[in-house]
Amino acid sequence: MDEFSEKGFAGARVQDIADRAGLNKQLITYYFGGKEGLYRELGREWLRREATFNDPAVPFEELVVRYLREAFDDPRGIRLAIWQALTGEAGDEPREDLSDMRRRQAAGELADDLDPAAVLLMCYAVVSAPATMPHAVRQIFGIEPHSAEFRERWEEQLRRILRHLAA
Repeated sequence: MDEFSEKGFAGARVQDIADRAGLNKQLITYYFGGKEGLYRELGREWLRREATFNDPAVPFEELVVRYLREAFDDPRGIRLAIWQALTGEAGDEPREDLSDMRRRQAAGELADDLDPAAVLLMCYAVVSAPATMPHAVRQIFGIEPHSAEFRERWEEQLRRILRHLAA
């Protein structure tokens, strides 16, 4: 994950990954079928981790904050997603399922006049901003994006903004 999040798929080298892991690069081929297989396994690992905190039963505000905390705790996933977006590595991923967003909107968690797709994209942006633009956090807030002070302040402001989006 370190190598891919720092260099993207194209820039990551199997030898460097093996060196970081302290093993022979042939083991990556044996267990994962090469760099592509290892990369896909990271995606599956993310889905397993996401399943531990992505609960449709929790309020939308809490769900977004859970993603924010995950990004704060391990920004490598966000960085990897940015590499995918900038280099076109995301490939032919399926379109995002908006059914949960629509369900939440019908339940009054989002105002009727909001586009669920636009709200979801906005949530991606506010969750990823501290990891992708740490310089902006320092310039705007005057504090480090990884500090407890910023984390608490950003989480509270995000909660307030999300409450304003409700019906």
